[in-house]
Amino acid sequence: MPRAGCEKPPIREDGSMKLLILGGTGWLGGHIARQALERGHEVTCVARGTDVPKGVTLVHADRDVDDALAPVAADSWDGVIDVAMQPGHVRRAVRDLAQATQRYIFVSSVSAYPDNSGANPTESAPVFEPLESDTFTDMAEYGAAKVACENAARERLGSRATIVRPSLIGGPGDPSARSTYWPLRFASPSNPEGAVLVPDHPDFPTSVIDVRDLAEWLVNLAELGSEAPTGPFNAVGMSTPLAQHLTIAREVAGFAGSIVVKKNEWLRERGVSQWAGTKSLPLWIADDSMRGFGAWSNARALEAGLALRPLQDTLRDGLEWALAHSSEHGVPSGLTQEQEAELLAEARL
Repeated sequence: MPRAGCEKPPIREDGSMKLLILGGTGWLGGHIARQALERGHEVTCVARGTDVPKGVTLVHADRDVDDALAPVAADSWDGVIDVAMQPGHVRRAVRDLAQATQRYIFVSSVSAYPDNSGANPTESAPVFEPLESDTFTDMAEYGAAKVACENAARERLGSRATIVRPSLIGGPGDPSARSTYWPLRFASPSNPEGAVLVPDHPDFPTSVIDVRDLAEWLVNLAELGSEAPTGPFNAVGMSTPLAQHLTIAREVAGFAGSIVVKKNEWLRERGVSQWAGTKSLPLWIADDSMRGFGAWSNARALEAGLALRPLQDTLRDGLEWALAHSSEHGVPSGLTQEQEAELLAEARL
């Protein structure tokens, strides 16, 4: 059930609703489905994959196909939650489901904003011009694609569409490893001395929203039905300086070693990437013109019922998951043990 202060009026007399998730086999979609099931809702997922939580009805479909949603468009839904990236997927979804639901929630992204230089920027900040095409392959167009998706939902559904713009999503199961890299590295140093390499950018803002908090709030919004607010909402975690984030990561890992701090220039000269990806230091961004990326205001979302658990809980639970599953995955973000050990050896020369 929702946490205290987040109770929502029931859709039916027994409090249940019919929820359609466009997705559901991925990380966030799976959490949304499980959250809805735990509340006693009837959940259907439309997806290409097959890995949906037990108890969910799966409609296997490829949304690149024009009539992919035909099997669910003839039904009626109390709420629809869409996690799509491709504008064509959303354009066809709102076309086909416009008469089938009272609330359509689109999960967008703060990447919709082109300017990340501000301090505590709000939802009133300008967004990208929408992508005209139905598809994109270059991630440079990701923000414009999300804006196109947002516009399609608003234009077709008006006040029945709610737009939610998350920032970095983290917690247990994080497929990008951006939120689990640091607690895991502090728990498992790459060298016998127990040292860990960190960037010298201590006051750069970071922000992580726990996947469970985001999923819970999305279901809350769906439960509101016609009474749900339209947004847009920046669904972001509390802004936290990088040094504080790393301190919390050390604490949850029980780290007793030393940290080796290196300047931005030193790291970049040695091919260390920023933010995410292979041979990176996750969450680190050397460019101060990007300070707003970890400092978006979440005041509007908090007023609308978004509840955030402490960052300590997100990192601790993410570490527990990573320790149990690290052998099953590569290194989607961060330094390998060997890469960090080599850099530390050079740093000590």
